[in-house]
Amino acid sequence: MIKPIAAATLIALLSACPTLAQTIYPIDRAAVLAGARFDFKIEFSDRVDPSKLKVTVNGEDHAVAFGQPGTFVEREDGKDQSALVLRGVTLNRPGEVKVEASDGVRSRSVAWTVYDTGPRKAKNVILFIGDGLSPAHRVAARLLSKGIAEGKSLGKLAIDDMPHMALVATAGSDSIITDSANAASAYATGHKTAVNAMGVYADRTANPFDDPRVETITSLAKRRRGMAIGIVTNTEVEDATPAAMVAHTRRRAAYDQIVEQFFAARPDVLMGGGAANFLPQAAPGSKRKDDVDYVARFRDAGYAVATTKTELEALNARSDTRQLLGLFAPGNMDGALDRKFLRGGGVKKFPDQPDLTEQVQAALNVLSKNEAGFFLMVESGMIDKYAHLMDMERAVYDTIMLDNAVALARKWARARGDDTLILVLADHNHPNSLVGTINDDMSTTPNVPLRERVGVYEKAGFPNYPTPDAEGYPARVDVSRRLAIFSASLPDHYETFRPKLDNPNEPTVKDDDPGTFKPNEKYKDVPGVVLRFGNLPAMMGASVHSGEDVILTATGPGSERVHGSMDNTDVFRVMAEALGLAAAGQ
Repeated sequence: MIKPIAAATLIALLSACPTLAQTIYPIDRAAVLAGARFDFKIEFSDRVDPSKLKVTVNGEDHAVAFGQPGTFVEREDGKDQSALVLRGVTLNRPGEVKVEASDGVRSRSVAWTVYDTGPRKAKNVILFIGDGLSPAHRVAARLLSKGIAEGKSLGKLAIDDMPHMALVATAGSDSIITDSANAASAYATGHKTAVNAMGVYADRTANPFDDPRVETITSLAKRRRGMAIGIVTNTEVEDATPAAMVAHTRRRAAYDQIVEQFFAARPDVLMGGGAANFLPQAAPGSKRKDDVDYVARFRDAGYAVATTKTELEALNARSDTRQLLGLFAPGNMDGALDRKFLRGGGVKKFPDQPDLTEQVQAALNVLSKNEAGFFLMVESGMIDKYAHLMDMERAVYDTIMLDNAVALARKWARARGDDTLILVLADHNHPNSLVGTINDDMSTTPNVPLRERVGVYEKAGFPNYPTPDAEGYPARVDVSRRLAIFSASLPDHYETFRPKLDNPNEPTVKDDDPGTFKPNEKYKDVPGVVLRFGNLPAMMGASVHSGEDVILTATGPGSERVHGSMDNTDVFRVMAEALGLAAAGQ
Protein backbone atom coordinates (compact mmCIF):
# COMPACT_ATOMS: atom_id res chain seq x y z
CA MET A 1 0.00 0.00 0.00
CA ILE A 2 1.34 3.47 -0.93
CA LYS A 3 1.79 5.80 2.03
CA PRO A 4 -0.19 9.11 1.80
CA ILE A 5 2.87 11.29 1.47
CA ALA A 6 4.35 9.00 -1.21
CA ALA A 7 1.09 9.04 -3.16
CA ALA A 8 0.91 12.81 -3.09
CA THR A 9 4.49 13.06 -4.28
CA LEU A 10 3.76 10.62 -7.12
CA ILE A 11 0.72 12.60 -8.25
CA ALA A 12 2.74 15.81 -8.25
CA LEU A 13 5.47 14.21 -10.33
CA LEU A 14 2.99 12.81 -12.86
CA SER A 15 1.21 16.14 -13.22
CA ALA A 16 4.50 17.85 -13.96
CA CYS A 17 5.40 15.42 -16.77
CA PRO A 18 4.38 16.21 -20.37
CA THR A 19 2.26 13.03 -20.65
CA LEU A 20 -0.22 14.80 -22.94
CA ALA A 21 2.27 16.05 -25.50
CA GLN A 22 1.18 16.74 -29.05
CA THR A 23 0.32 13.97 -31.46
CA ILE A 24 1.89 14.46 -34.89
CA TYR A 25 0.85 12.77 -38.14
CA PRO A 26 2.66 11.23 -39.98
CA ILE A 27 3.96 9.47 -36.90
CA ASP A 28 7.51 9.12 -35.68
CA ARG A 29 9.87 7.07 -37.91
CA ALA A 30 7.51 7.30 -40.88
CA ALA A 31 9.12 6.70 -44.27
CA VAL A 32 7.78 9.14 -46.86
CA LEU A 33 8.11 8.65 -50.61
CA ALA A 34 9.48 11.83 -52.20
CA GLY A 35 6.64 13.57 -54.02
CA ALA A 36 3.85 11.49 -52.48
CA ARG A 37 0.93 13.46 -51.09
CA PHE A 38 -0.01 13.29 -47.42
CA ASP A 39 -1.92 15.26 -44.82
CA PHE A 40 0.05 16.84 -41.98
CA LYS A 41 -1.74 17.19 -38.66
CA ILE A 42 -0.87 18.11 -35.10
CA GLU A 43 -3.34 17.34 -32.32
CA PHE A 44 -2.92 19.37 -29.13
CA SER A 45 -4.15 17.92 -25.88
CA ASP A 46 -6.04 21.06 -24.92
CA ARG A 47 -7.08 24.46 -26.26
CA VAL A 48 -4.03 26.54 -27.21
CA ASP A 49 -3.23 30.08 -28.21
CA PRO A 50 -2.38 30.11 -31.96
CA SER A 51 0.00 33.03 -31.46
CA LYS A 52 2.21 30.78 -29.35
CA LEU A 53 2.39 27.90 -31.83
CA LYS A 54 5.70 27.09 -33.40
CA VAL A 55 5.85 24.25 -35.93
CA THR A 56 9.06 23.70 -37.87
CA VAL A 57 10.36 21.20 -40.42
CA ASN A 58 14.14 20.86 -40.19
CA GLY A 59 14.16 24.21 -38.41
CA GLU A 60 12.11 25.96 -41.11
CA ASP A 61 8.60 27.24 -40.52
CA HIS A 62 6.07 24.63 -41.62
CA ALA A 63 4.32 27.06 -44.00
CA VAL A 64 7.57 27.58 -45.89
CA ALA A 65 8.59 23.93 -45.80
CA PHE A 66 5.23 22.72 -47.14
CA GLY A 67 4.48 25.73 -49.33
CA GLN A 68 1.22 26.50 -47.57
CA PRO A 69 0.08 27.59 -44.12
CA GLY A 70 -1.80 25.23 -41.87
CA THR A 71 -5.45 25.57 -40.89
CA PHE A 72 -5.74 26.15 -37.15
CA VAL A 73 -8.77 24.55 -35.47
CA GLU A 74 -9.24 26.15 -32.07
CA ARG A 75 -11.84 23.67 -30.75
CA GLU A 76 -11.73 20.41 -32.66
CA ASP A 77 -15.06 18.54 -32.55
CA GLY A 78 -16.34 21.32 -30.28
CA LYS A 79 -14.00 20.29 -27.47
CA ASP A 80 -11.25 22.20 -25.68
CA GLN A 81 -8.59 20.67 -27.89
CA SER A 82 -6.89 22.43 -30.78
CA ALA A 83 -5.36 21.12 -33.98
CA LEU A 84 -3.29 22.26 -36.95
CA VAL A 85 -4.01 20.64 -40.33
CA LEU A 86 -2.43 20.84 -43.80
CA ARG A 87 -3.95 18.80 -46.61
CA GLY A 88 -2.15 17.27 -49.59
CA VAL A 89 1.41 18.38 -48.87
CA THR A 90 4.58 16.84 -50.29
CA LEU A 91 8.27 16.63 -49.50
CA ASN A 92 10.44 16.31 -52.59
CA ARG A 93 13.96 16.35 -51.18
CA PRO A 94 15.24 12.97 -49.91
CA GLY A 95 16.83 12.90 -46.47
CA GLU A 96 16.12 12.92 -42.75
CA VAL A 97 13.39 15.26 -41.56
CA LYS A 98 12.77 16.50 -38.04
CA VAL A 99 9.39 18.01 -37.24
CA GLU A 100 9.04 20.01 -34.03
CA ALA A 101 5.79 21.36 -32.60
CA SER A 102 5.41 23.62 -29.56
CA ASP A 103 2.35 25.32 -28.07
CA GLY A 104 4.45 27.50 -25.79
CA VAL A 105 4.21 25.03 -22.91
CA ARG A 106 4.63 21.54 -24.28
CA SER A 107 6.62 20.38 -27.25
CA ARG A 108 7.05 17.24 -29.29
CA SER A 109 9.27 16.18 -32.15
CA VAL A 110 9.17 13.31 -34.64
CA ALA A 111 11.66 12.12 -37.24
CA TRP A 112 10.78 11.05 -40.78
CA THR A 113 12.82 9.65 -43.63
CA VAL A 114 12.07 10.95 -47.13
CA TYR A 115 13.37 8.58 -49.79
CA ASP A 116 13.92 8.63 -53.54
CA THR A 117 13.52 5.66 -55.87
CA GLY A 118 15.79 6.18 -58.85
CA PRO A 119 14.87 5.07 -62.38
CA ARG A 120 11.96 2.79 -63.21
CA LYS A 121 12.75 -0.93 -63.47
CA ALA A 122 9.39 -2.63 -64.04
CA LYS A 123 6.64 -1.82 -66.52
CA ASN A 124 4.01 -3.56 -64.40
CA VAL A 125 3.50 -4.68 -60.81
CA ILE A 126 1.21 -7.51 -59.70
CA LEU A 127 0.64 -7.81 -55.96
CA PHE A 128 -0.93 -11.12 -54.94
CA ILE A 129 -2.37 -11.20 -51.41
CA GLY A 130 -3.52 -14.44 -49.84
CA ASP A 131 -5.65 -12.95 -47.08
CA GLY A 132 -4.74 -14.76 -43.86
CA LEU A 133 -2.46 -17.12 -45.76
CA SER A 134 -0.47 -19.05 -43.15
CA PRO A 135 2.52 -21.37 -43.69
CA ALA A 136 0.19 -24.28 -42.86
CA HIS A 137 -2.03 -23.33 -45.82
CA ARG A 138 1.00 -23.23 -48.13
CA VAL A 139 2.24 -26.64 -47.03
CA ALA A 140 -1.22 -28.19 -47.24
CA ALA A 141 -1.75 -26.77 -50.73
CA ARG A 142 1.58 -28.26 -51.82
CA LEU A 143 0.70 -31.68 -50.36
CA LEU A 144 -2.73 -31.80 -51.99
CA SER A 145 -1.86 -30.31 -55.38
CA LYS A 146 1.63 -31.77 -55.90
CA GLY A 147 1.79 -34.87 -53.72
CA ILE A 148 4.63 -36.25 -51.64
CA ALA A 149 6.59 -39.50 -51.65
CA GLU A 150 9.25 -40.68 -49.20
CA GLY A 151 9.38 -37.26 -47.63
CA LYS A 152 9.95 -35.26 -50.82
CA SER A 153 7.39 -33.10 -52.55
CA LEU A 154 6.55 -34.16 -56.11
CA GLY A 155 6.45 -30.55 -57.26
CA LYS A 156 6.65 -26.93 -56.13
CA LEU A 157 3.97 -24.29 -55.83
CA ALA A 158 4.29 -21.26 -58.08
CA ILE A 159 4.04 -19.07 -54.97
CA ASP A 160 7.10 -20.77 -53.47
CA ASP A 161 9.22 -21.35 -56.57
CA MET A 162 10.40 -17.75 -56.76
CA PRO A 163 13.97 -16.41 -56.50
CA HIS A 164 13.49 -13.97 -53.62
CA MET A 165 11.91 -14.49 -50.20
CA ALA A 166 11.53 -12.55 -46.97
CA LEU A 167 9.70 -12.61 -43.66
CA VAL A 168 7.41 -9.61 -43.23
CA ALA A 169 6.35 -8.16 -39.87
CA THR A 170 2.69 -7.14 -39.73
CA ALA A 171 2.01 -5.10 -36.55
CA GLY A 172 -0.08 -1.94 -36.82
CA SER A 173 0.41 1.45 -35.20
CA ASP A 174 -1.92 0.57 -32.32
CA SER A 175 -1.46 -3.16 -31.77
CA ILE A 176 0.82 -6.14 -32.37
CA ILE A 177 -2.16 -7.84 -34.07
CA THR A 178 -3.32 -6.36 -37.36
CA ASP A 179 -6.51 -6.70 -39.34
CA SER A 180 -6.82 -6.74 -43.10
CA ALA A 181 -7.51 -3.01 -43.32
CA ASN A 182 -4.34 -1.58 -41.80
CA ALA A 183 -2.27 -4.50 -43.08
CA ALA A 184 -3.26 -3.91 -46.70
CA SER A 185 -3.00 -0.15 -46.12
CA ALA A 186 0.67 -0.60 -45.17
CA TYR A 187 1.26 -2.28 -48.54
CA ALA A 188 -0.74 0.36 -50.40
CA THR A 189 0.76 3.46 -48.73
CA GLY A 190 4.00 2.59 -46.95
CA HIS A 191 2.59 4.01 -43.70
CA LYS A 192 1.45 2.28 -40.52
CA THR A 193 -2.06 2.83 -39.25
CA ALA A 194 -4.56 1.43 -36.75
CA VAL A 195 -6.92 -1.53 -36.89
CA ASN A 196 -9.92 -0.88 -39.20
CA ALA A 197 -8.20 2.10 -40.89
CA MET A 198 -6.94 2.35 -44.47
CA GLY A 199 -5.22 5.15 -46.34
CA VAL A 200 -5.29 7.40 -43.28
CA TYR A 201 -3.74 7.93 -39.89
CA ALA A 202 -6.57 7.24 -37.43
CA ASP A 203 -7.03 10.48 -35.52
CA ARG A 204 -9.27 11.46 -32.58
CA THR A 205 -12.11 13.13 -34.48
CA ALA A 206 -15.60 11.63 -34.65
CA ASN A 207 -15.72 11.81 -38.44
CA PRO A 208 -14.17 8.62 -39.92
CA PHE A 209 -13.53 10.37 -43.24
CA ASP A 210 -11.54 13.45 -42.19
CA ASP A 211 -8.48 11.64 -40.82
CA PRO A 212 -5.04 12.57 -42.21
CA ARG A 213 -4.70 10.90 -45.60
CA VAL A 214 -1.67 9.28 -47.21
CA GLU A 215 -1.49 8.66 -50.95
CA THR A 216 -1.95 5.09 -52.21
CA ILE A 217 0.18 3.33 -54.78
CA THR A 218 -2.78 3.21 -57.17
CA SER A 219 -3.05 7.01 -57.04
CA LEU A 220 0.70 7.44 -57.45
CA ALA A 221 0.95 5.00 -60.35
CA LYS A 222 -1.91 6.72 -62.14
CA ARG A 223 -0.88 10.29 -61.32
CA ARG A 224 2.86 10.05 -61.87
CA ARG A 225 3.11 7.34 -64.54
CA GLY A 226 -0.28 7.26 -66.27
CA MET A 227 -0.59 3.56 -65.44
CA ALA A 228 -3.74 1.46 -65.53
CA ILE A 229 -5.09 0.15 -62.22
CA GLY A 230 -6.68 -3.23 -61.49
CA ILE A 231 -8.22 -4.64 -58.31
CA VAL A 232 -9.38 -8.27 -58.29
CA THR A 233 -10.74 -10.29 -55.38
CA ASN A 234 -13.18 -13.08 -54.57
CA THR A 235 -14.49 -11.29 -51.48
CA GLU A 236 -16.68 -8.22 -51.60
CA VAL A 237 -14.73 -5.53 -53.45
CA GLU A 238 -15.57 -3.14 -50.60
CA ASP A 239 -13.86 -5.45 -48.11
CA ALA A 240 -10.69 -4.28 -46.39
CA THR A 241 -7.93 -5.61 -48.64
CA PRO A 242 -9.27 -4.47 -52.03
CA ALA A 243 -10.67 -1.26 -50.55
CA ALA A 244 -7.29 -0.33 -49.06
CA MET A 245 -5.87 0.04 -52.56
CA VAL A 246 -7.90 3.25 -53.06
CA ALA A 247 -9.91 4.15 -49.94
CA HIS A 248 -9.29 6.69 -47.19
CA THR A 249 -11.24 6.01 -44.01
CA ARG A 250 -10.67 4.65 -40.55
CA ARG A 251 -13.93 2.67 -40.70
CA ARG A 252 -13.53 -0.34 -42.96
CA ALA A 253 -17.24 -1.18 -42.60
CA ALA A 254 -18.31 2.01 -44.44
CA TYR A 255 -19.13 0.06 -47.61
CA ASP A 256 -21.41 2.67 -49.19
CA GLN A 257 -18.76 5.36 -48.95
CA ILE A 258 -16.02 2.98 -50.10
CA VAL A 259 -18.02 2.31 -53.28
CA GLU A 260 -18.20 6.08 -53.77
CA GLN A 261 -14.42 6.28 -53.41
CA PHE A 262 -13.98 3.47 -55.93
CA PHE A 263 -16.05 5.43 -58.41
CA ALA A 264 -14.03 8.57 -57.75
CA ALA A 265 -10.74 6.65 -58.22
CA ARG A 266 -11.98 4.84 -61.38
CA PRO A 267 -9.70 1.78 -61.40
CA ASP A 268 -9.63 0.35 -64.93
CA VAL A 269 -10.54 -3.11 -63.65
CA LEU A 270 -12.58 -3.83 -60.51
CA MET A 271 -13.81 -7.39 -59.94
CA GLY A 272 -15.17 -9.47 -57.08
CA GLY A 273 -18.35 -9.80 -55.03
CA GLY A 274 -20.19 -7.08 -53.16
CA ALA A 275 -22.86 -6.09 -55.68
CA ALA A 276 -25.31 -5.36 -52.83
CA ASN A 277 -23.62 -2.04 -52.03
CA PHE A 278 -23.56 -0.91 -55.66
CA LEU A 279 -27.34 -1.15 -56.08
CA PRO A 280 -29.87 1.51 -55.03
CA GLN A 281 -31.72 0.71 -51.83
CA ALA A 282 -34.96 -0.04 -53.67
CA ALA A 283 -33.33 -2.81 -55.73
CA PRO A 284 -33.77 -6.42 -54.54
CA GLY A 285 -30.82 -7.51 -52.41
CA SER A 286 -29.41 -4.00 -52.01
CA LYS A 287 -27.59 -2.98 -48.84
CA ARG A 288 -27.12 0.68 -49.76
CA LYS A 289 -28.67 3.38 -47.63
CA ASP A 290 -29.37 5.70 -50.58
CA ASP A 291 -30.89 5.63 -54.06
CA VAL A 292 -27.64 5.82 -56.06
CA ASP A 293 -27.13 3.08 -58.65
CA TYR A 294 -23.37 2.69 -58.91
CA VAL A 295 -23.59 -0.12 -61.45
CA ALA A 296 -25.35 2.34 -63.73
CA ARG A 297 -22.81 5.05 -62.91
CA PHE A 298 -19.88 2.82 -63.82
CA ARG A 299 -21.65 1.74 -67.01
CA ASP A 300 -22.37 5.37 -67.94
CA ALA A 301 -18.68 6.15 -67.33
CA GLY A 302 -17.74 3.66 -70.06
CA TYR A 303 -17.24 0.46 -68.08
CA ALA A 304 -18.23 -2.92 -69.43
CA VAL A 305 -20.13 -4.76 -66.69
CA ALA A 306 -20.10 -8.51 -66.04
CA THR A 307 -22.20 -10.30 -63.44
CA THR A 308 -21.43 -13.92 -64.41
CA LYS A 309 -18.54 -16.00 -65.68
CA THR A 310 -20.25 -16.24 -69.07
CA GLU A 311 -20.52 -12.45 -69.34
CA LEU A 312 -16.91 -12.06 -68.26
CA GLU A 313 -15.71 -14.46 -70.95
CA ALA A 314 -17.63 -12.53 -73.59
CA LEU A 315 -16.19 -9.18 -72.48
CA ASN A 316 -12.70 -10.65 -72.22
CA ALA A 317 -12.94 -11.76 -75.85
CA ARG A 318 -13.73 -8.24 -77.06
CA SER A 319 -10.78 -6.13 -78.17
CA ASP A 320 -12.50 -2.88 -77.18
CA THR A 321 -12.89 -3.72 -73.46
CA ARG A 322 -10.65 -1.22 -71.71
CA GLN A 323 -12.57 -0.65 -68.46
CA LEU A 324 -14.23 -3.54 -66.66
CA LEU A 325 -16.49 -3.86 -63.62
CA GLY A 326 -17.24 -7.42 -62.53
CA LEU A 327 -19.65 -8.07 -59.65
CA PHE A 328 -20.40 -11.78 -59.38
CA ALA A 329 -22.26 -12.09 -56.06
CA PRO A 330 -24.18 -9.83 -53.67
CA GLY A 331 -21.62 -10.59 -50.94
CA ASN A 332 -18.50 -12.74 -50.97
CA MET A 333 -17.98 -15.09 -53.88
CA ASP A 334 -17.79 -18.83 -53.25
CA GLY A 335 -14.50 -20.65 -52.90
CA ALA A 336 -13.01 -23.30 -55.16
CA LEU A 337 -14.11 -26.32 -53.14
CA ASP A 338 -17.78 -25.32 -53.26
CA ARG A 339 -17.79 -24.10 -56.86
CA LYS A 340 -15.95 -27.07 -58.33
CA PHE A 341 -16.98 -30.00 -56.13
CA LEU A 342 -19.38 -29.61 -53.20
CA ARG A 343 -21.82 -27.04 -54.64
CA GLY A 344 -22.30 -25.61 -51.15
CA GLY A 345 -22.43 -22.01 -49.93
CA GLY A 346 -24.07 -19.68 -52.45
CA VAL A 347 -23.31 -21.79 -55.53
CA LYS A 348 -26.88 -23.04 -56.01
CA LYS A 349 -28.14 -19.47 -56.14
CA PHE A 350 -25.17 -18.10 -58.12
CA PRO A 351 -23.80 -21.05 -60.11
CA ASP A 352 -21.98 -19.06 -62.81
CA GLN A 353 -19.17 -17.43 -60.80
CA PRO A 354 -15.72 -17.17 -62.38
CA ASP A 355 -12.60 -18.68 -60.88
CA LEU A 356 -9.88 -16.33 -59.63
CA THR A 357 -7.71 -17.47 -62.54
CA GLU A 358 -10.37 -16.39 -65.01
CA GLN A 359 -10.65 -13.01 -63.32
CA VAL A 360 -6.87 -12.57 -63.47
CA GLN A 361 -6.72 -13.54 -67.14
CA ALA A 362 -9.39 -10.97 -68.00
CA ALA A 363 -7.64 -8.32 -65.90
CA LEU A 364 -4.31 -8.93 -67.65
CA ASN A 365 -5.96 -8.70 -71.06
CA VAL A 366 -7.63 -5.38 -70.26
CA LEU A 367 -4.81 -3.73 -68.31
CA SER A 368 -2.05 -4.66 -70.76
CA LYS A 369 -3.71 -2.47 -73.39
CA ASN A 370 -2.29 0.53 -71.53
CA GLU A 371 1.16 1.25 -72.98
CA ALA A 372 2.24 2.97 -69.75
CA GLY A 373 1.92 -0.28 -67.79
CA PHE A 374 -0.32 -1.25 -64.89
CA PHE A 375 -0.60 -1.99 -61.19
CA LEU A 376 -2.78 -4.99 -60.32
CA MET A 377 -3.72 -6.26 -56.86
CA VAL A 378 -5.16 -9.77 -56.75
CA GLU A 379 -6.60 -11.13 -53.52
CA SER A 380 -7.57 -14.70 -52.70
CA GLY A 381 -9.61 -13.37 -49.83
CA MET A 382 -11.72 -16.33 -48.81
CA ILE A 383 -8.66 -18.06 -47.33
CA ASP A 384 -9.10 -15.67 -44.42
CA LYS A 385 -12.87 -16.07 -44.17
CA TYR A 386 -12.55 -19.86 -44.02
CA ALA A 387 -9.65 -19.70 -41.56
CA HIS A 388 -11.79 -17.60 -39.21
CA LEU A 389 -14.42 -20.36 -39.41
CA MET A 390 -11.78 -23.07 -38.87
CA ASP A 391 -12.83 -24.53 -42.23
CA MET A 392 -9.40 -25.76 -43.20
CA GLU A 393 -10.29 -27.69 -46.36
CA ARG A 394 -11.93 -24.71 -48.00
CA ALA A 395 -9.02 -22.46 -47.02
CA VAL A 396 -6.52 -24.90 -48.56
CA TYR A 397 -8.45 -25.23 -51.82
CA ASP A 398 -8.49 -21.44 -52.15
CA THR A 399 -4.73 -21.46 -51.56
CA ILE A 400 -4.40 -23.83 -54.51
CA MET A 401 -6.55 -21.41 -56.52
CA LEU A 402 -4.24 -18.54 -55.55
CA ASP A 403 -1.26 -20.60 -56.70
CA ASN A 404 -2.94 -21.25 -60.05
CA ALA A 405 -3.53 -17.52 -60.51
CA VAL A 406 0.12 -16.79 -59.71
CA ALA A 407 1.27 -19.47 -62.16
CA LEU A 408 -0.91 -17.88 -64.84
CA ALA A 409 0.55 -14.43 -64.20
CA ARG A 410 4.12 -15.71 -64.20
CA LYS A 411 3.56 -17.48 -67.52
CA TRP A 412 2.06 -14.28 -68.93
CA ALA A 413 5.04 -12.25 -67.70
CA ARG A 414 7.61 -14.68 -69.14
CA ALA A 415 5.99 -14.41 -72.55
CA ARG A 416 6.51 -10.62 -72.39
CA GLY A 417 10.16 -10.78 -71.44
CA ASP A 418 9.70 -10.57 -67.66
CA ASP A 419 8.95 -6.85 -67.45
CA THR A 420 6.64 -7.38 -64.47
CA LEU A 421 7.39 -7.42 -60.74
CA ILE A 422 5.28 -10.13 -59.09
CA LEU A 423 4.91 -10.26 -55.30
CA VAL A 424 3.03 -12.90 -53.30
CA LEU A 425 2.34 -12.64 -49.58
CA ALA A 426 -0.27 -12.63 -46.85
CA ASP A 427 -1.57 -9.50 -45.17
CA HIS A 428 -1.53 -11.20 -41.77
CA ASN A 429 -1.29 -14.65 -40.29
CA HIS A 430 -3.77 -17.06 -38.75
CA PRO A 431 -2.63 -19.26 -35.86
CA ASN A 432 -3.03 -22.46 -37.87
CA SER A 433 -0.68 -25.41 -37.62
CA LEU A 434 -0.38 -28.66 -39.51
CA VAL A 435 0.20 -31.23 -36.73
CA GLY A 436 -0.26 -34.52 -38.57
CA THR A 437 -3.11 -36.50 -40.06
CA ILE A 438 -6.53 -37.73 -38.96
CA ASN A 439 -7.09 -41.45 -39.46
CA ASP A 440 -10.81 -41.86 -40.02
CA ASP A 441 -10.75 -45.48 -41.18
CA MET A 442 -13.40 -47.04 -38.96
CA SER A 443 -12.94 -50.51 -40.49
CA THR A 444 -9.42 -50.97 -39.15
CA THR A 445 -9.82 -49.34 -35.74
CA PRO A 446 -13.54 -49.31 -34.84
CA ASN A 447 -14.97 -47.51 -31.83
CA VAL A 448 -11.90 -45.34 -31.28
CA PRO A 449 -12.81 -41.69 -30.60
CA LEU A 450 -11.71 -39.35 -33.37
CA ARG A 451 -9.53 -37.41 -30.98
CA GLU A 452 -7.46 -40.56 -30.56
CA ARG A 453 -7.18 -40.87 -34.34
CA VAL A 454 -4.99 -37.77 -34.70
CA GLY A 455 -1.69 -39.18 -35.89
CA VAL A 456 1.47 -37.31 -34.88
CA TYR A 457 5.15 -37.95 -35.60
CA GLU A 458 5.56 -41.37 -37.28
CA LYS A 459 1.87 -42.13 -36.82
CA ALA A 460 1.00 -39.20 -39.10
CA GLY A 461 2.36 -40.91 -42.20
CA PHE A 462 1.06 -39.32 -45.38
CA PRO A 463 -2.47 -38.28 -46.41
CA ASN A 464 -4.37 -40.34 -48.99
CA TYR A 465 -6.20 -37.71 -51.03
CA PRO A 466 -6.88 -38.85 -54.61
CA THR A 467 -4.59 -37.76 -57.43
CA PRO A 468 -5.34 -34.09 -58.16
CA ASP A 469 -6.89 -32.96 -61.42
CA ALA A 470 -5.12 -30.74 -63.94
CA GLU A 471 -5.76 -27.67 -61.75
CA GLY A 472 -4.26 -29.33 -58.67
CA TYR A 473 -7.49 -30.15 -56.83
CA PRO A 474 -8.20 -33.63 -55.41
CA ALA A 475 -11.79 -34.60 -56.14
CA ARG A 476 -12.51 -35.50 -52.48
CA VAL A 477 -11.61 -34.12 -49.09
CA ASP A 478 -13.51 -36.71 -47.00
CA VAL A 479 -10.77 -39.32 -47.24
CA SER A 480 -9.71 -41.72 -44.49
CA ARG A 481 -6.35 -40.05 -43.79
CA ARG A 482 -6.72 -36.30 -43.89
CA LEU A 483 -4.46 -33.43 -42.94
CA ALA A 484 -4.89 -32.34 -39.32
CA ILE A 485 -4.77 -28.53 -39.30
CA PHE A 486 -5.87 -26.88 -36.09
CA SER A 487 -6.17 -23.28 -34.91
CA ALA A 488 -4.56 -21.97 -31.73
CA SER A 489 -7.35 -19.39 -31.25
CA LEU A 490 -10.68 -20.96 -30.43
CA PRO A 491 -14.23 -19.98 -29.55
CA ASP A 492 -16.29 -22.54 -27.67
CA HIS A 493 -17.36 -25.01 -30.38
CA TYR A 494 -18.04 -28.63 -31.24
CA GLU A 495 -14.98 -30.11 -32.95
CA THR A 496 -16.03 -32.80 -35.44
CA PHE A 497 -12.55 -33.51 -36.87
CA ARG A 498 -14.27 -33.77 -40.26
CA PRO A 499 -14.66 -31.56 -43.35
CA LYS A 500 -18.00 -29.82 -43.77
CA LEU A 501 -19.50 -31.20 -46.99
CA ASP A 502 -22.78 -29.27 -47.05
CA ASN A 503 -21.83 -25.66 -46.37
CA PRO A 504 -18.90 -23.72 -44.91
CA ASN A 505 -18.31 -24.36 -41.22
CA GLU A 506 -20.36 -22.41 -38.66
CA PRO A 507 -18.62 -23.10 -35.36
CA THR A 508 -20.79 -20.72 -33.32
CA VAL A 509 -24.16 -19.00 -33.29
CA LYS A 510 -25.31 -15.89 -31.45
CA ASP A 511 -26.15 -16.46 -27.80
CA ASP A 512 -29.15 -15.05 -25.95
CA ASP A 513 -26.79 -12.60 -24.26
CA PRO A 514 -26.32 -9.79 -26.83
CA GLY A 515 -22.86 -9.62 -28.34
CA THR A 516 -21.84 -13.13 -27.31
CA PHE A 517 -21.68 -16.50 -29.05
CA LYS A 518 -22.20 -20.14 -28.13
CA PRO A 519 -21.29 -23.45 -29.81
CA ASN A 520 -23.43 -24.32 -32.82
CA GLU A 521 -25.50 -27.35 -31.82
CA LYS A 522 -25.79 -28.31 -35.48
CA TYR A 523 -22.65 -30.39 -34.90
CA LYS A 524 -23.50 -31.68 -31.41
CA ASP A 525 -24.47 -35.20 -32.47
CA VAL A 526 -21.78 -35.84 -35.09
CA PRO A 527 -20.10 -39.20 -34.22
CA GLY A 528 -16.86 -38.58 -32.33
CA VAL A 529 -17.55 -34.88 -31.74
CA VAL A 530 -15.72 -33.15 -28.89
CA LEU A 531 -16.94 -30.00 -27.12
CA ARG A 532 -13.93 -27.67 -27.13
CA PHE A 533 -13.89 -24.89 -24.59
CA GLY A 534 -12.24 -21.95 -26.26
CA ASN A 535 -9.50 -19.55 -25.26
CA LEU A 536 -11.19 -16.43 -26.69
CA PRO A 537 -13.63 -14.00 -25.06
CA ALA A 538 -17.29 -14.91 -25.45
CA MET A 539 -17.87 -12.02 -27.86
CA MET A 540 -15.59 -13.73 -30.40
CA GLY A 541 -17.54 -16.21 -32.52
CA ALA A 542 -14.61 -17.34 -34.65
CA SER A 543 -10.85 -17.79 -34.70
CA VAL A 544 -8.78 -14.61 -34.79
CA HIS A 545 -5.60 -13.34 -36.48
CA SER A 546 -2.15 -13.92 -35.05
CA GLY A 547 0.97 -11.77 -35.00
CA GLU A 548 3.63 -13.92 -36.64
CA ASP A 549 5.57 -12.71 -39.65
CA VAL A 550 4.20 -13.64 -43.06
CA ILE A 551 6.10 -15.05 -46.04
CA LEU A 552 6.81 -12.83 -49.05
CA THR A 553 8.09 -14.31 -52.32
CA ALA A 554 8.92 -12.29 -55.41
CA THR A 555 10.21 -12.39 -58.95
CA GLY A 556 10.82 -9.88 -61.72
CA PRO A 557 12.53 -6.48 -61.94
CA GLY A 558 12.95 -4.94 -58.50
CA SER A 559 12.42 -8.21 -56.63
CA GLU A 560 16.05 -8.29 -55.48
CA ARG A 561 15.03 -5.93 -52.66
CA VAL A 562 13.00 -8.77 -51.14
CA HIS A 563 15.20 -10.58 -48.62
CA GLY A 564 15.71 -11.22 -44.92
CA SER A 565 13.41 -9.57 -42.42
CA MET A 566 11.20 -6.72 -43.62
CA ASP A 567 8.32 -4.60 -42.35
CA ASN A 568 4.98 -4.51 -44.14
CA THR A 569 5.56 -0.86 -45.05
CA ASP A 570 8.71 -1.96 -46.91
CA VAL A 571 6.52 -3.82 -49.43
CA PHE A 572 5.20 -0.48 -50.64
CA ARG A 573 8.76 0.76 -51.04
CA VAL A 574 9.74 -2.31 -53.12
CA MET A 575 6.88 -1.57 -55.52
CA ALA A 576 7.48 2.20 -55.57
CA GLU A 577 11.16 1.70 -56.35
CA ALA A 578 10.41 -0.82 -59.11
CA LEU A 579 8.10 1.75 -60.73
CA GLY A 580 10.33 4.77 -60.02
CA LEU A 581 7.47 6.65 -58.38
CA ALA A 582 9.42 9.24 -56.39
CA ALA A 583 9.58 12.89 -57.38
CA ALA A 584 13.19 12.54 -58.52
CA GLY A 585 12.58 9.15 -60.17
CA GLN A 586 12.78 8.82 -63.96
